[in-house]
Amino acid sequence: MSVKHAILALLYQQNRHGYDIKTQFESMVHGQWPLNAGQVYTTLDRLTRDGLVEPLAEGDRDRKEYRITDAGKEALHQWLLTPVERSLLKDAFFFKLLCAQEIDFPRKSEILNRQRSSLIRHMMQLRQLRAGLDPKRHKAMIYLVEGGILHLEADMKWLEMLLEESEME
Repeated sequence: MSVKHAILALLYQQNRHGYDIKTQFESMVHGQWPLNAGQVYTTLDRLTRDGLVEPLAEGDRDRKEYRITDAGKEALHQWLLTPVERSLLKDAFFFKLLCAQEIDFPRKSEILNRQRSSLIRHMMQLRQLRAGLDPKRHKAMIYLVEGGILHLEADMKWLEMLLEESEME
């Protein structure tokens, strides 16, 4: 997740001050990714330095508002059009399994079962989040949540395969 691009997207909608960026971001992601206020202001400083946003005159209650520049809009458009590269095998859990295999860890099935429990918990959380989303207002978030559920289901299928194989050993 790119804080820089999230800020550019929010400023693309309208001019905002730092705290508004933080609250709108958290609203956009339905509280799933907390954003530190300090990170917002540090990123705004960098975006200003790079000419992607510019501060406006201070508004009410001495809050400085920012707006996206044409260069910022172009940077946002380029980022949106750039495909996301995924590391197919660089996965923390997969690496954990490799390490367990390397040291001939005797409790590999316990590792798998604990991971399975974690996946079940995450799937339940996503399904609960999905149930609370309004299809008319939260379409993009619904797509994200459903994609997350599909990834978890694929991980679960893979874990089940590994568990079956470990039981045969």
